[in-house]
Amino acid sequence: MPELPDLTVYVEALADRVLGSRLERVRLGSPFLVRTVDPPLEAAQGRTVVGVGLLGKRIVFSLEGDLHLVVHLMIAGRLHWKPAGAKLAGRHALAAFDFAHGTLTLTEAGSRRRAALHVVRGAAGLRGLDRGGLDVMRSPLEAFRAALVAENHTLKRALTDPRLFSGIGNSYSDEILHAACLSPLQLTRNLNDEESGRLYAAVLTTLRSWTDRLRAEAGGAFPEKVTAFREGMAVHGRFHRPCPECGAPVQRIVYAENEANYCARCQTGGRLLADRALSRLLRDDWPRRLEDVAD
Repeated sequence: MPELPDLTVYVEALADRVLGSRLERVRLGSPFLVRTVDPPLEAAQGRTVVGVGLLGKRIVFSLEGDLHLVVHLMIAGRLHWKPAGAKLAGRHALAAFDFAHGTLTLTEAGSRRRAALHVVRGAAGLRGLDRGGLDVMRSPLEAFRAALVAENHTLKRALTDPRLFSGIGNSYSDEILHAACLSPLQLTRNLNDEESGRLYAAVLTTLRSWTDRLRAEAGGAFPEKVTAFREGMAVHGRFHRPCPECGAPVQRIVYAENEANYCARCQTGGRLLADRALSRLLRDDWPRRLEDVAD
């Protein structure tokens, strides 16, 4: 799922291309994309885009007349900028937004259709889609600490909870926790002030540095290489590869549809975290320490 760095670069590229332009029409490749009926999607056609921004992990196109198109890409949704009138073809094509000078298309890989488009009116309509997570990039340390301990969860779960924090998902939470040298399974209310301050600094540094990096990679072009796995990440997607800080093999635990990647030496004092499924299966054979699996 695209997270804050990718979404920020998306919004910047979109603003450069559609801000102040008239949305001529919207073409649908899948009727299941639209999750609202009032106002109708047709009401957006012919209106000028007056703003492009973010609402959590959703991209918001604000149109004249206080109408908003809210796009949630979910896991596999992606945006593409095409020449005007580009065909809406192929089973992955969900929608096309036509402007006089170009067409924005929305695609979604895979067979499961999770991406969503909401049409809402006014600030109240937007509030109905807001999960309420803290915008860490614009919030002071004390606000971060208050959100962190609002519920007693693991750090991995807390960082990725959209009700607590905005724009952080599976990929960058791994990178943040590695930068902060904290275990993904550490409980939020067990952190001391030094640790929570270190985590806050890691959030800011990680998200800012990756946003700058992705912005530079795009180089003014529309971002097409939006992925959860990027070269240069420290631990995410690097299972069994060496940690860039200490050289120990990156570890992974899998749960539900998510995973946590971490360095046992840097983050857990050499202790291997238990995978809910595999550790139960192996029982006494499950390795407890990094040296138990190291060559």
